[in-house]
Amino acid sequence: MKAWRVNELGEPRDVLRLEEIADLTPGPGQLMVRVLAAPANFPDVLLCRGEYQIKPPLPFTPGVELCGEVVAVGDGVTAFTVGDRVIGNPSLPGGGFAELAVMEEANTFPAPASLDDAEASALSIGYQTGWFALHRRTQLQPGETLLVHAAAGGVGSAAVQLGKAAGATVIGVVGGPEKAEYCRRLGADLVIDRHTEDIVSVVKDFTGGRGADVVFDPVGGDAYTKSTKCIAFEGRIIVIGFAGGTIPQPALNHALIKNYSIIGLHWGLYKAYNQQAIDDCHVELTRLADEGAIKPLISERLSLAEVADGIGRLGDGTTVGRIVFQP
Repeated sequence: MKAWRVNELGEPRDVLRLEEIADLTPGPGQLMVRVLAAPANFPDVLLCRGEYQIKPPLPFTPGVELCGEVVAVGDGVTAFTVGDRVIGNPSLPGGGFAELAVMEEANTFPAPASLDDAEASALSIGYQTGWFALHRRTQLQPGETLLVHAAAGGVGSAAVQLGKAAGATVIGVVGGPEKAEYCRRLGADLVIDRHTEDIVSVVKDFTGGRGADVVFDPVGGDAYTKSTKCIAFEGRIIVIGFAGGTIPQPALNHALIKNYSIIGLHWGLYKAYNQQAIDDCHVELTRLADEGAIKPLISERLSLAEVADGIGRLGDGTTVGRIVFQP
């Protein structure tokens, strides 16, 4: 089988190599899938650099989510059979940027029939993260204002759609006109281009001085600082990650004075502490997809041969929307 492999850590274009490796076999509680589609995610960039919280042994294949067709099941697997179309998270060090991948049964879910392979492949990490952030951690309410940083990215684009589905007014922050147009297609009520507009003043003007009730922040750094300047009374800032490269040092006296909350989300921890919550979230996401309330908006559908360049562009910050590789 063909698989992209990282044999040494570094920038994706420098370290990713397409290699021929031995076919995989599923162990107990596992299933093997033929990869139908695998989206690019920022964790894939961090995996290549050795900067992700999970550090698989070298060599490894990145690709943290996929849509696939089950071709074999290991002992003890009861939820899936050969031929099923599934989505979920493959078992590193054997990620989704390959022709075949092995998945744990607990990390595998039925693919919604309403989504094609590429769309379904992108329903796992981004939408699960967005759903947990908005519904479990911040309890976003209908009529509230949601501010989403990096709103044209993987998790940001999911948050925009989930916010609209929840009845919120959604403000998307992006960098550049192409990303702004993509964000409008997602359904954002207001789009701010951080390259040419002042986030704080625009948010305050749009909300009549109140500010955003919930801020979805996968960026950190300057984005977080600006969020604290336009957060509403009893607002909630949900910290997803630090794609901007700088981890903020929050001034807790400021949170006290302005009466807002700083909330963290590490979605992966639910696999260890509350798997049922993930299962329930997938059921809800499937319902929303089947009703047409959410739908991953795929901007590029690329071949397996284009993985290194695609992940490289994602790391450079030059991609727009969701990129999906289809072997």
